[in-house]
Amino acid sequence: MPSFGKTSKERLETCHPKLQLLFNEVVKRYDCTILCGHRNQADQDKAFAEGKSKLKWPKGEHNALPSKAVDVAPYITGKDIDWNNTKQFYHFAGYVLATAEQLGLNIRCGCDWDKDKDVDDQTFNDLVHFEIDE
Repeated sequence: MPSFGKTSKERLETCHPKLQLLFNEVVKRYDCTILCGHRNQADQDKAFAEGKSKLKWPKGEHNALPSKAVDVAPYITGKDIDWNNTKQFYHFAGYVLATAEQLGLNIRCGCDWDKDKDVDDQTFNDLVHFEIDE
C-alpha cells in the first residue's frame, strides 16, 4: 500500500483537515505526492509570477492557514512525474473526486473549475490543484 513520505506529510499538515482526510484516503490506493499546501506571501508571489496561479497574495486558497487548497501529483513507482502526461493527471483527478464524493466532501479541481464535468471549457488548467469548495 502506498504512503506519503516525510515531505508530503509535512506539506499536507498545512492543509485543512478535510483535505488531509481526503488525501490520506487517496494515497491508500493511488500513490501520489503532495507538491504544495500552504503558500506564504513569497511563495504565492512566485507562483503568480511564474503563471502557476492567477491570484495574488492573499487571495489564493493556498494562502489560508490551514490551506484550503493543495497541489498533488500522481506518482508512478520508479518514474519521475511526467508533466506532459495529462491523461495521468485527469485519471488521478477522477479518482480524487470520486473519493471525495464517497467521503461527503465538496472538492473542486483545477481541471474543471466550474464543476460542469466538461474539461475542455477551461481557460486555466491547473491539473494538480484541489480545493475545498464551500
